[in-house]
Amino acid sequence: MPGSQASKLDTLLDQIRRCNLCADALPHQPRPVLRARSSARILVVGQAPGTRVHATGIPWNDASGRRLRQWLGISEEQFYDESRIAIVPMGFCYPGKGRSGDLPPRPECARTWHQPVLELLPEIRTTLLIGQYSQQHYLAGNYRSLTERVQDWRRFAPGQFVLPHPSPRNQLWLRRNSWFENEVVPALQQRVSQLLQPSAPSSPRHE
Repeated sequence: MPGSQASKLDTLLDQIRRCNLCADALPHQPRPVLRARSSARILVVGQAPGTRVHATGIPWNDASGRRLRQWLGISEEQFYDESRIAIVPMGFCYPGKGRSGDLPPRPECARTWHQPVLELLPEIRTTLLIGQYSQQHYLAGNYRSLTERVQDWRRFAPGQFVLPHPSPRNQLWLRRNSWFENEVVPALQQRVSQLLQPSAPSSPRHE
């Protein structure tokens, strides 16, 4: 029942937002950041919140988010419409700073919460797997690097799009791999535009 499913998802999200499983390992009080509605057709699986996202509670509220929205070809209003786009990162809380950037997402989040959330998102038609952590968790295949995985994007599309992280730190990667913005981004934008149409036809969850 759609109403019952939406209610179950709301209850689960409330439970997740009170989660303190890894509180002792975090640099700040837990502040899980995710968004979802049972009607969402696109799922964004990124890494983990950075400091700005932790402070605001708004996912992708930074330079990485601006570039991601450019790749998708959509506005902020469209991106933050939970009824159409769910945002469920590998780690829900800011993991802290390491020697060369933010620490990896805490493993407790995906291990504990991802499957229960995904079971309540029956309308997802395309999942964006952004960065190595989500790809290693959700994709099969023996790839030596993220670049190899992204180069093989047609194997996974349109049900999944394999993307590098849109962080400004990846500017050199983007310059060296211009095929990404020439080939992958247009296909991604076409798919996203199709799914955000009000009258987009229903189709199997995995295509």
